[in-house]
Amino acid sequence: MPDKQKKPTLRNHVWFIYALSIILLVFIWYFQWVLGTIMTVLLAVSLYYSIRSEQALQDQAEKYITTLSYRVKKVGEEALLEMPFGIILFNDDFKIEWANPYMNRFDDGSLVGDSLHKLSEDLIPMIKENKEKIWFELQGFVFETVVKKEERLLYLFDRTEQSELQAQYRNEQTVLGFIFLDNYEEITQNMDDTNKSQLNSQVTSVLNKWSKHHGLYLKRTSQERFLAVGTKQILANLEKAKFEILDEVRALSGERNTPVTLSIGIGAGDVDLPTLGELAQSSLDLALGRGGDQVAIKDESGKVRFYGGKTNPMEKRTRVRARVISHALKELIRASDNVIIMGHKAPDMDSIGAAIGILNIALANDVEGYIVFDPNDIDTGVYRLVDKIKQDEEIWHYFVEPDEAQSIVNNRSLVVVVDTHRPSMVANEALLQKTDYKVVIDHHRRGEDFIDNPTLVYMEPYASSTAELVTELLEYQPKKLKLRMLEATALLAGIIVDTKSFTLRTGSRTFDAASYLRAKGADTVLVQELLKEDIDVYVERSKLIERAELYRNQIAIAKAKEGQVHGPVLIAQTADILLTMSGIAASFVISERKDGRIGISARSLGDINVQVIMEKMNGGGHLTNAATQMEDTTIDEAEQLLKEILDEYYEGSESE
Repeated sequence: MPDKQKKPTLRNHVWFIYALSIILLVFIWYFQWVLGTIMTVLLAVSLYYSIRSEQALQDQAEKYITTLSYRVKKVGEEALLEMPFGIILFNDDFKIEWANPYMNRFDDGSLVGDSLHKLSEDLIPMIKENKEKIWFELQGFVFETVVKKEERLLYLFDRTEQSELQAQYRNEQTVLGFIFLDNYEEITQNMDDTNKSQLNSQVTSVLNKWSKHHGLYLKRTSQERFLAVGTKQILANLEKAKFEILDEVRALSGERNTPVTLSIGIGAGDVDLPTLGELAQSSLDLALGRGGDQVAIKDESGKVRFYGGKTNPMEKRTRVRARVISHALKELIRASDNVIIMGHKAPDMDSIGAAIGILNIALANDVEGYIVFDPNDIDTGVYRLVDKIKQDEEIWHYFVEPDEAQSIVNNRSLVVVVDTHRPSMVANEALLQKTDYKVVIDHHRRGEDFIDNPTLVYMEPYASSTAELVTELLEYQPKKLKLRMLEATALLAGIIVDTKSFTLRTGSRTFDAASYLRAKGADTVLVQELLKEDIDVYVERSKLIERAELYRNQIAIAKAKEGQVHGPVLIAQTADILLTMSGIAASFVISERKDGRIGISARSLGDINVQVIMEKMNGGGHLTNAATQMEDTTIDEAEQLLKEILDEYYEGSESE
């Protein structure tokens, strides 16, 4: 800018000098014409050269400007075409109208006229969602795409190297694992030194071979515990192989009746080593709480993935543990103002029977107890038992509704949860927040969703029912405990229902518990009366069985008619009956519930782990007995999802 202002000022001074020169010549011509003539010639020559120089300067400036404009235009065109990133113009129909030569490497011909779907199926939906940046992969390249929606313009930047570095960083993150021999102590307690040494050698050899094959660092820290250190990439390979080490170690049983099984807890994520260790230990506790013989993997977000768990858990609990738990429960009860007992929503025989058993333990220790019971949330399967309890005023007096329970509980109350460990499934979840003292007694395999900070946990997936666990606890309570006939019968009914009359998940301890209850006056005839069903229910169940179809040659799937509502007890009974049919290894019954959700009841003979299948549908249960409830879906969508999960389960089993 300063140069442009200076030139006009200088030109004005020159012309001013010429004007003065002409005035001076006039005076010279007047007095000396000869001198005036000479001066006029000189002035004309000077003026001629000045004008010529000015014209030359203007021509030079115009030529320079013209050349610069051409060069800038040329550079712009070449830059647009030679840019080291992709540029795409698209129309309102998301078809490519123009692409710079950079994009030609991804197509044999021209991209012009093709839909953006050709680059990535995610592009168009995400552009419609007004995403400003989109990442996608194309022919092995990773692109970060900047979207200019108003201009219908895309800039594609190659981020392949950056993506590979990020992947390498993630793959090399450390993971920690704790490996535990579930039943080492039980197996070796009667072994001589030679056999024990041989077993140790076999297990160590198999684990070392496995760890070396996958690149794990493995260190034995005790007779039954190992430490494993690896990376996320190694973990991904282990997951791809479905942790075949579980099957290899189980195959070491040889002549022993009880196979050796492993539980593995793994901590993974972008966290420090102490936190990884905590995640690994938490995962191991979860795997053991679910019955062992499986792998639990937990990351920093708290999400857990499970592998294995295909075998029915062996009965491993001891009378010593039952006595210790019973004593600890007694001390907690005596230190409390009162005991609030609750089972799960829509309680069954096992839930009600176990609650009555805990009520007796509280009363035997001179502490008031109450059972949380919602009369509007019962199924036909337990209404006969509830009617019997209502007729006995001495027992019914301790049953309170959820709202009343909230007025009774205080910060010194003890809340005992039976037959479930999921806070979302208890009769009144708000009660869990009213006190710091909570006890969980359950026989289901532990899931991710668990009651926060329980004071005492007695979870035994090896038990047939929670009623069986509570019955064992009753045996170690004060001698003044006197079970009444109806109370003992309710506990026995819980055991009989959950074992299908002692045919499933029945161990020697189950018969011991039943024998104890029978000695306390449990009436087996009354149990049969409580378990009777109406003919209408029988017909309804038969119609549901009639709709069963065979899937994968050995799975029965019965789906109720759309809009037809069935209770959870009826669909569970239907699944049980389907399992008794010839050639059926597993059964699934799907129906709408009165709460608007879709219920699925699953049963198996043990070869198919229905617990794992139901967990993928946000449910849970046992290896042979599981269920789920699904929201915001239709019965057809639930069936389709179930079949997809079954296909995935079978494909995973076949690849092992």
